[in-house]
Amino acid sequence: MTRLDRYLAAACQWDRPSVKNREGIRANIDRMVEMTHAAVAGYRPLGRVGLVVFPEFAWSPPIYTTAQELAQHLALPSDNEHVARLTKTATDLGILLVCGSFLEVDPKWPGAVFNTSLLLGEGKTLLRYRKVHPWIPWEVHASPHDIAGYDEPFFPVADTPMGKIGIATCYDWLFPESTRELALGGAEVLVRISAYMDPWGATPPMDWWTIVNRCRALENIAHVVAANQGATLA
Repeated sequence: MTRLDRYLAAACQWDRPSVKNREGIRANIDRMVEMTHAAVAGYRPLGRVGLVVFPEFAWSPPIYTTAQELAQHLALPSDNEHVARLTKTATDLGILLVCGSFLEVDPKWPGAVFNTSLLLGEGKTLLRYRKVHPWIPWEVHASPHDIAGYDEPFFPVADTPMGKIGIATCYDWLFPESTRELALGGAEVLVRISAYMDPWGATPPMDWWTIVNRCRALENIAHVVAANQGATLA
């Protein structure tokens, strides 16, 4: 793909069921593929959609209370059939796609479960981001910061036809240093995936979502594309 100076970004939300095992993930991926096609086709009269972003835990919510249960029932390696399908979708449409996030295991880091997001397109994974600030005590997955010997970038940035893109997840954005690291890495587009629910979200006086997103854009002189959860408690 050639570099685009101007494009549309689609932040996708939907009310999807809470799945309890890996078998349930496929239906959510089906819906993500449908919504990606709909976003690209539906907004074509207004311009080219170049970036599609899904929210945190788009594949499955972390409904278990221990990392061991997450690993047993929901976690997947980042090289899996769903990533392959979403990568093909993005490549066929000529876009980049942020897959929301999923629970990931990696044999390189045994015993750890990560909250992981991928930037997909051009036939490959362009960026892998693992949430650095889990929302304790509700999130029991690991932070790469706390793993001894962790030797991968905490805040990677991908140079793409849609600009230099960085991802940070939900609670990471409450810490200005997180997005500053992305900006120092050259990020021009800051992608936020989140699973906020009111009262911690869009409703005053606790409208963190709007305030924090605007602050991070201003602080870093960068575009922000933010996709929040659209789900009910189910």
